[in-house]
Amino acid sequence: MKTKKSSLLKKILLWAFEILVVILFAYVVVYFFGQTRTNIGQSMDTTISGGDTVLLNTLAYQFSSPKRGDVIAFKPNGSNTAYTSIKRVIGLPGETIQIKDGIIYIDGVVYLEEKSYPVITNAGMAEEGITLGDREYFVLGDNRNNSEDSRFADVGVVKSDYIEGKVWFILSPSGHRGFVD
Repeated sequence: MKTKKSSLLKKILLWAFEILVVILFAYVVVYFFGQTRTNIGQSMDTTISGGDTVLLNTLAYQFSSPKRGDVIAFKPNGSNTAYTSIKRVIGLPGETIQIKDGIIYIDGVVYLEEKSYPVITNAGMAEEGITLGDREYFVLGDNRNNSEDSRFADVGVVKSDYIEGKVWFILSPSGHRGFVD
């Protein structure tokens, strides 16, 4: 009888431990890869539309840095009360970004993008060139002529401390669902 009770207790404890592990695993996955943000405005059209809900990978930049072309979510000027902004990384720390005649130059060399984006009609502060400091990034919206981004003082350069994570998946609406490139 004692061994039956002992065996039942072991089964219950093992079952409880397995449930705890599953709950912990689910928490880690949701916390690091499942945080959501909603894109506000049309600045990332056609990649991400206004009102689209996206998933963030908050672990992505804990062990590495954003790369050119990454789509990131960040707090403009680090303000905790500001809405989260979503933009594409163009300039990396230490580089000088300039926009002349609608063309992006990085350290004086024309930046040829993999995708086709509209020609930039307003260079903003980047007309004279912006040199990025350590841990600073220059970002642009994919809808280049309808985007508040690093060209303008309201957003400016994005410090790495302000970055919330890498946007990796469009969750809703279902018509837009898919991975972000």
